[in-house]
Amino acid sequence: MSLPAVIRKDFNDAIRSGTFLATTLLFVLVAGFWAAIQHVPLTASASDVPTSTLALLNSMGQPMSFFVPLLGLGISYAAIAGERDSGSIKLLLGLPNSRRDVIFGKFIGRCAVLTIAILGGYFVVAVFALFTYESFAAVKFVLYTILTVFYGAVYVAIGIGFSSILKSQYTAVIGAGGLYILFQLGWDVVTAILQVITVGYTPPDSGAPPWLIVVHALNPTAAVGYAARAIIPTFDEIMSYPVSASFYPPKWAGFAILGGWLVLSLGFGYIRFQSADIM
Repeated sequence: MSLPAVIRKDFNDAIRSGTFLATTLLFVLVAGFWAAIQHVPLTASASDVPTSTLALLNSMGQPMSFFVPLLGLGISYAAIAGERDSGSIKLLLGLPNSRRDVIFGKFIGRCAVLTIAILGGYFVVAVFALFTYESFAAVKFVLYTILTVFYGAVYVAIGIGFSSILKSQYTAVIGAGGLYILFQLGWDVVTAILQVITVGYTPPDSGAPPWLIVVHALNPTAAVGYAARAIIPTFDEIMSYPVSASFYPPKWAGFAILGGWLVLSLGFGYIRFQSADIM
């Protein structure tokens, strides 16, 4: 058994998961719903961008924001912890596989599964847009789809890195839930508390302090917004972030932050798994 074999095994195990299938179906339904209603946020009401384009981007953004992290963490939190809990990790490593093969094989296999889920949801969006919208921004659609797959891979890496420090699937699922809450809600709450403590409830006329904006941007969920605005400027019309008159992170920084999360999470998982006692 080698890296390709680990990838195939992990892909098959993940794609047969009942939780994954249920979450994927919900992702497809939500994506289809947002595409069908052609909603454009009030913040873009005065935009010169065609309504159909804003509706398309918003339809993709809603399921991306909430479901891609859920899918990424959901299929990766037990990648290592589940194998250790069941004892199957001994069999996996008893074959001619290195621990590096296991970590990166699981990452690639589960990213492939996540990609299928994302493409399924966005296929529904594309069908609605192609046949019912006044125009279909195909280039923007493809760029955003690629970014979504990358964003999902980041959360898969985070889940695998986190899974590498746990021995129980039960604690892993609780931890994954905590990570999801942290990135979706907790990070913003902490940022808001830091703002209140340092500059007050209402930021000064010059805007929030640069360091506070950096803290906000380090959240992968916020970073993907900067990345989206870098490749699709139209996103400025439907997204808002804390803005400072003296400092604003470059939009390309979103890619650097996402890449950092991916590399550091996988690196952490590999180092921990290399030194873990699984006997």
